[in-house]
Amino acid sequence: MSNPVFFTAPGTLDQQVPGSVFVLEGGEARHAVTVKRIAVGETVDIADGAGKRLTGAVTAVAPGQLTVECMDLAEEPRPGTRLVLVQALAKGDRDELAAETATELGIDAVIPWQAERSIVRWKAERAAKAHAKWQSVVTAAAKQARRAWIPEVRAAVDGAGLQAAVAAADLAVILHEDAVRPLRLVLESWLESAQPGEVMAGDAGSREVLLIVGPEGGISPREVTRLCDAGAVTALLGHHVLRSSTAGPAATVLASDILGRW
Repeated sequence: MSNPVFFTAPGTLDQQVPGSVFVLEGGEARHAVTVKRIAVGETVDIADGAGKRLTGAVTAVAPGQLTVECMDLAEEPRPGTRLVLVQALAKGDRDELAAETATELGIDAVIPWQAERSIVRWKAERAAKAHAKWQSVVTAAAKQARRAWIPEVRAAVDGAGLQAAVAAADLAVILHEDAVRPLRLVLESWLESAQPGEVMAGDAGSREVLLIVGPEGGISPREVTRLCDAGAVTALLGHHVLRSSTAGPAATVLASDILGRW
């Protein structure tokens, strides 16, 4: 059984070494002590959400405080190729479910997309609250998956914003039921065209692949045209048309396998 993971702020683990003591406080500590009932003598992982992971033995517990003696400190590099889920806003929390499941499966970032056919609308104060909720959902999913990295929920984009993101990406794939080429072939062809070492390089040479998922009503023909003009390609995910909450996670699994991340 893997150790439970609790998050601390980036940078707070920088001075830790084996034998040092780290005190986790605040909401995460309360969750560890009150909800998870972590006890003295148990082993836990403390991650900073930016790649550092401390593994240690619990030496003391108190309300809102967890004291851990560091046994090991490891740093997990970012993947050379980052997978970014562009998830169209959808009704019934299907969009949040997609972000949550894709996080458990290894997505590196999520971009909420206000598509033409999205019924849900993020405006003004609601947009800030919705964005915060998505980040909370993604953080919880990263904890569940025992990840050292917390995926970033980027600012929501409209059509023009997504076109700009597509133009800046190394590869942008629209998951579409009318596409001709399967996603596997699109990704394998992209890999073959990359320079040796580019795709799996470290953080400095990181590349991004966008996986674009539309809302329940699908991506409009006009949106597909504009995104393709910006550099995106369409791809078929499988023989069946998947829900907006399923397509992104399914594509994350396939892309992770092909890119050698699993």
